[in-house]
Amino acid sequence: MSADTPLEKGYDPQAYRPEQALLSLGDAFYDRVAAADFPETRLRFRNDRAAREVGLDGLTDAEWIRHFGRFAALPGSLPQPLALRYHGHQFRVYNPEIGDGRGFTFAQLRDRDGRLMDLGTKGSGQTPWSRFGDGRLTLKGGVREILASEMLEALGVPTSRSFSLIETGEKLYRNDEPSPTRSAVLVRLSHGHIRIGGFQRLAYLREDEAMRRLVGYVLRELYGEDSDDPLRLLDHVVARAARLAASYMAAGFVHGVLNSDNINVTGESFDYGPWRFAPTWDPGFTAAYFDQNGLYAFGCQPEAIHWDVMQLAVSLRPLAEAEPMIALLDTFGDRYQPAITDALLWRLGRKPIDPATDRALVQAIERALRASGAGIDRFFFDAFAQALPTEYGPEWDEARAALARYAPRANRAHPYWRGEPCSMLIDEVEMIWSHIAEADDWSAFDAKVASIRAMGDALVEQP
Repeated sequence: MSADTPLEKGYDPQAYRPEQALLSLGDAFYDRVAAADFPETRLRFRNDRAAREVGLDGLTDAEWIRHFGRFAALPGSLPQPLALRYHGHQFRVYNPEIGDGRGFTFAQLRDRDGRLMDLGTKGSGQTPWSRFGDGRLTLKGGVREILASEMLEALGVPTSRSFSLIETGEKLYRNDEPSPTRSAVLVRLSHGHIRIGGFQRLAYLREDEAMRRLVGYVLRELYGEDSDDPLRLLDHVVARAARLAASYMAAGFVHGVLNSDNINVTGESFDYGPWRFAPTWDPGFTAAYFDQNGLYAFGCQPEAIHWDVMQLAVSLRPLAEAEPMIALLDTFGDRYQPAITDALLWRLGRKPIDPATDRALVQAIERALRASGAGIDRFFFDAFAQALPTEYGPEWDEARAALARYAPRANRAHPYWRGEPCSMLIDEVEMIWSHIAEADDWSAFDAKVASIRAMGDALVEQP
């Protein structure tokens, strides 16, 4: 990098490690695109915690806007944005006409742990895959994605992280929002943007050699293995997907649109549209108004994610025999069970005992949550690293006795435990947005992000 590089003072030379790994796949996997020329760029959110991990927290606001609002290339990284090509099942209906329609991969770089990370966009303008869309994002959609990703990160869910939100000064018309509404461009930091739908596209086009190249890319760049063995890939994805499903349940989260083009092969959650957090343990609770049949309801998410992973196996069939792939798919349940117990015990602030005892605890808690109608966030707040309070009635007797056997893994010394539980239910989301929409007042949004981060710190704090 030369002395006049715009990032010369802004990037951390010890932490900023740009990459161009995606270019090794070749032009058949993406389209080179350009960002929209927005009428204005007003910085609304910058995630310096995430930026610190990739050496970009030293950017001035002007530099930040130049790169994440005007999309000037980061030095040494991708020279031009790339819109990825993929297909996917959308509510179990195959669609070969999709791809990155309002986003692109803008840059690649390594984080402090050496993982390959992508900076990807949402709302950055039209691409060859926009179909009839305008390629834009509403400001409300960007605010909602920040709130979702911050909350999920705090609750231990493997998730993309909202990196930047910049308001862009356009008026957008949407059927599901009062219009016209304000526009924005979001940047998210993710451990790869390769979706199951990327493999489905290659299977649909019968491009076997390209498929093996993509398998090799994922194993090499995202899993650290020098291999192009499709069975190794499927094994990894089954394990990561089971963990993702378990973490959703423990968080009380409903993604809303678990289509195969929304499942990252690293098992990292991303792309938050109609998401909601369930107020109570209701398996039928849905997030999307258009999910009338409850395909992606709260309690259906493990099955939905497993189904998506099955589509990856179907796509890999030209490269591997069916029998070993079926055997790997059949391990999903066996991997999900310890993952859900681990996730729930972590949220409860308890150390595990043994698989059978831990599973019995999980079942007792699920039964009590359903029978009592207790709030999910309230319960986990009250039960974290301490005996269940006496106000929890007789329907909690079994769970109370089971919890009493568990030693705490943490304490309640953090100031967070002296307040009220942090939740992110739909009424609060709408309240936060109303302050922004009506008075351009971001104080409730800023306070909520701070509250979420305090909860995350409290959950990981050790004795």
